[in-house]
Amino acid sequence: MKKIKVFAPASVTNVGSGFDVMGFAIEKPGDEIVLKMTDEPGIKITKITGDGGKLSKDPYKNTAGLSLISLVEHLEYKKGIEIELHKKMALGSGLGSSAASAVASVYAFNELLGKPLAKKELIQFALEGEKLTCGGTPHADNVAACLMGGFVIVRSLSPIDVVNIDYPPNLYCTIVHPHLEIITANTRKILRKHILLSDAVKQWGNVAGLVAGLVSGNYELIGNSLQDFIVEPVRSILIPNFYEVKNAALKAGAVGCSISGSGPSIFAFSKSKNSAEKVGDAMKKVLNGIGIGNDLYISKINKTGPRIISD
Repeated sequence: MKKIKVFAPASVTNVGSGFDVMGFAIEKPGDEIVLKMTDEPGIKITKITGDGGKLSKDPYKNTAGLSLISLVEHLEYKKGIEIELHKKMALGSGLGSSAASAVASVYAFNELLGKPLAKKELIQFALEGEKLTCGGTPHADNVAACLMGGFVIVRSLSPIDVVNIDYPPNLYCTIVHPHLEIITANTRKILRKHILLSDAVKQWGNVAGLVAGLVSGNYELIGNSLQDFIVEPVRSILIPNFYEVKNAALKAGAVGCSISGSGPSIFAFSKSKNSAEKVGDAMKKVLNGIGIGNDLYISKINKTGPRIISD
């Protein structure tokens, strides 16, 4: 019987103006998964720990299980697999919790089989699990960022086309996760169905500016281009004192600040670790002042994505 243990990282997506098409992996938190090959056919989830108490052990109702099922069927693997899922991050945090589980399972299985597929080819299978949490509408930003590592752009879903781009080597991210749970499928329902052309034009300009700023290392352009005219104004309503947290981050020296994914986590960019720590203190102070517990993460961009812990 072969066994492997894998860590898959959290991810920040949308990144201000890049709704559903931009994201990057961070160093922590993340999920861990253990896969065991068995002689008895079928996929079984034998254990879930951490914040996964609400998750089903039915592999067809679990992002890690369903993603693995799709990959197993594709590779025509006939033996059995047992899954242990160790949730090391909160559900509904806006940090790609479901994506990390999905990525961990397909990455681990691909490694066990000797890497028959390239990383990028695994995206389509991890996406099958993501459909469970996003109301059936696939979006690959979390999955792609978690799996590929670094900073990614999802150019297309059909066919899947994901591009890694450069970014400043000293770019740091501060993330504050308020102890609230926001369900991705619900936050997608409240988004506007129609937007003004003038808003769309401003948003496209910011997406282009953000890419240019990252690639060239122009922090001023990065900060200016993080402005989101379409999604942030709606989703911010669900995050208590969001704009107070954002303003505190900017006053403390952040390059820019916005919502991570569907929230409630809030991220900010800084030019150094020291600045990122000061920004984190300022963001936490606002949330602490209104009695909302929170977690703070400070990270550089995670270049590698998932990794083997032991096998």
